[in-house]
Amino acid sequence: MAPLATPARWLRRHFVVIAGLGTLAYLLLPNVVVTVFSFNKPNGRFNYQWQRFSTDAWTHPCGVADLCGSLSLSLRIAVWSTLGATALGTAIAFALARYRFRARSSVSTLIFLPMAMPEVVMAASLATLFLNMGITFGFWTILIAHITFCLSFVVTAVKARVMSMDPRLEQAAQDLYASPLQTFLRVTLPIAAPGIAAGALLSFALSFDDFIITNFNAGSSVTFPMYVWGAAQRGTPVQINVIGTAMFAIAVLCVLAGQLVGRRRKRS
Repeated sequence: MAPLATPARWLRRHFVVIAGLGTLAYLLLPNVVVTVFSFNKPNGRFNYQWQRFSTDAWTHPCGVADLCGSLSLSLRIAVWSTLGATALGTAIAFALARYRFRARSSVSTLIFLPMAMPEVVMAASLATLFLNMGITFGFWTILIAHITFCLSFVVTAVKARVMSMDPRLEQAAQDLYASPLQTFLRVTLPIAAPGIAAGALLSFALSFDDFIITNFNAGSSVTFPMYVWGAAQRGTPVQINVIGTAMFAIAVLCVLAGQLVGRRRKRS
């Protein structure tokens, strides 16, 4: 007859699962608070205490001046910086993973530096560069700055995927008389696609969320993180919680969609 499991023994057996669920709950708690307070109707300017349930902010998400304008600017910058960083980062990752050339290790180190460097250092350096070149601060300076710091993350994600590829697959395609372009489009690119997609999603999230580098190089332009920072000093509108909840829901849906697509591919 097996001995009965004591509470201590059960806790030791399930400690990893409990710790994981507790960590996940801790990480998701701020999102839950933001979601709950997006349905709040505050009496004053600050949305920090629950007053009464209301859906006014959801029916009028652009009811606050300049909110949707800053959101539109952040989305446009995030999309264009993602496209630029993904294209350049993918090319650099293939070059570093596939080719041997002089100063290759030095280039890899330089690519990694923006990830290890404090954002304020990179922000001040880019601002100094733009000032010395006489470039007017605005949309283009923000875009260049975002592409610069997103590039490292794309290169790291794509390079890891490319280095794990089996070169015999490409050799087999060449043995079957596939041209270099056909080999790249039908063999190399599909295998590297998960790394490219991961780098692109990470680049979009970092660009949309960035405040420090943007604040140094924005000039008179105001992105959504800058708007939230400024609004927090004079009163936080409920619409900010609405935008945050919507962005979180979209991110969760994208992750779930990716998981479903991956499972279907494994089954097929």
